[in-house]
Amino acid sequence: MARLLMPKATAVWLVENTTLNFDQIADFCELHALEVQGIADGEVAMGIVGLDPTLNGQLTREEIARCEADPTARLKMAKVDIPLPAPRTKGPRYTPVAKRQDKPDAVAWLIRHHPELSDGQISKLIGTTKQTIAAVRDRSHWNFANLRPRDPVLLGLCSQTDLNAAVLRARKSMAKTTAVAEQATIEAGKVDEGEEGVSRKATLDISKFLPGSGEPQP
Repeated sequence: MARLLMPKATAVWLVENTTLNFDQIADFCELHALEVQGIADGEVAMGIVGLDPTLNGQLTREEIARCEADPTARLKMAKVDIPLPAPRTKGPRYTPVAKRQDKPDAVAWLIRHHPELSDGQISKLIGTTKQTIAAVRDRSHWNFANLRPRDPVLLGLCSQTDLNAAVLRARKSMAKTTAVAEQATIEAGKVDEGEEGVSRKATLDISKFLPGSGEPQP
């Protein structure tokens, strides 16, 4: 299936030049509706020049008009004859220099609002190092006094979809770990009860049950 070229720049253009709603733009550009709202509010994609998808043949004016008339309709990409670049699935995520100073703020926000996320998950989500995350956690980061916890989605460091998926995985993992620990505690309790019962049986004085044990000694 063909992928949209420069989805965020396309979203900027659609926000500025059409009356499509956030859900329609998010669906077409493969973004979260909150990201599109952030673009409209000027909090996301600042400095990105909008890209007209009708100029590169990925969308037609008729299709835009159709969806503007029906808020529940979804945009359908036009057939593109030009070769598209293969999607990049592996390798480190490149972050513009201007955005790199935002990463510690994003780390602080994630630690505060999603403590269930591990350092590895945070590192993968926003493309920072585990050393940076550890420094923010233990307050030894060189610029800790000036850090401002900010949502990485609004900073453009990750998508809301990726954040939701990471949080869901972390919560499932935490629930599984908790269930295993609780089961181990229950099993340990059963073992302790069994050992206590054996101990009581072992120390039971049976002399009172022997013949003549109740008769006085001559």
